[in-house]
Amino acid sequence: MALRIAFFGQAPFAKDILVRLLEAGHDIVGVYAPPEGKRPDPLAEEATARGLRLLRHRYFRLRTGHAIESRVKEHAQLGAELNVLAYVTAIIPPEIVAAPVHRSLCFHPSLLPKFRGGNAIPWQIILGEHESGVTVFQPDAGVDTGPIVVQKGGVEIAPEDTAASLYYDKLYPLGVEAVCEAVDQIDRGTARPRAQDESAASFQGLVDDEVARIDWARPAGELDGLIRGCDPQPGAHTTWHGDPLRCFGAGRVPGEAGAAPGTVVEVGEAGLVVAARGGRLRVARVRVGSGAKQAAAEAGLRAGDVLG
Repeated sequence: MALRIAFFGQAPFAKDILVRLLEAGHDIVGVYAPPEGKRPDPLAEEATARGLRLLRHRYFRLRTGHAIESRVKEHAQLGAELNVLAYVTAIIPPEIVAAPVHRSLCFHPSLLPKFRGGNAIPWQIILGEHESGVTVFQPDAGVDTGPIVVQKGGVEIAPEDTAASLYYDKLYPLGVEAVCEAVDQIDRGTARPRAQDESAASFQGLVDDEVARIDWARPAGELDGLIRGCDPQPGAHTTWHGDPLRCFGAGRVPGEAGAAPGTVVEVGEAGLVVAARGGRLRVARVRVGSGAKQAAAEAGLRAGDVLG
């Protein structure tokens, strides 16, 4: 069997899922990707190369009812039996989400109902979670609250993991498998969606610069998670001689702080060692002001400098 699928997404993750669904024989009746930007979008490029119908909208719900109706009508004309939301940042209206006979499947990079929200990966590291995984669910009116179709866990969040390594090395490949498995279950009629356990639910907002601000008086373990969770974006930040300083490549260093929190106690090829409450942190790379990211040892910081 095969399904008529309207596909929503962006980036290599969505492209890889699109290729897998095509290889499985599904009919991709439309591909929704973001508008053209400074860099080509891999999903849009793949859709164009394969001659698929490509639809590029920044927003689906606009100010006028007519604009909403035009998006809904456009989607209805595709005749999709299922929507697949592989990597979507735009808000898809319920008139589209619920339209196909099999409704929609949506990917989320956490073990729902924990870590709902748009920055689930950074928050798992920031808050010290030890295990991660991926979920494919049927979206409803809430934020990441719909019934779960496929969930895969058992992913260790290692002490050295950043948001980037957790996603690209671990959750990305697992997520591709999970989405394809969920589509296959829908196609075969074997899907058994189950409600999320609201008693275990948590929701976190976006990781913005306020969240990413380093307070050197916080415990060293918390700051280690904050810096790794904000790596590569937005970059946990402090100040140095009045300039913003963003920190990347954090890790714990054995031993006591040995100085007031925020004091640079060592500079070497491996980076800066900074005192924090109850311990020390190593910072491998920094970005000073609006400059380029560079090795911390090359940025001009010296032992004795005080950050923040």
